[in-house]
Amino acid sequence: MTTTIPVTINGDAREIAAGSSVRALLDSLGLHPRLVVVEHNREILDREAFDDIEVQAGDTLELVHFVGGG
Repeated sequence: MTTTIPVTINGDAREIAAGSSVRALLDSLGLHPRLVVVEHNREILDREAFDDIEVQAGDTLELVHFVGGG
């Protein structure tokens, strides 16, 4: 049984697996960490910290995904 926690991602209420790091969250969403800027509770995160920061219940994340093209 997987325990989930409530978070807000880009303004939408979501449930994610408890104990997820930011990196694990990005992986679960199919987002490549090098192509995403993450704002976690109003703080822009350094990509090198994605593995170390655990998402907590009630956290707010804004994910900005860069897309190539012209």
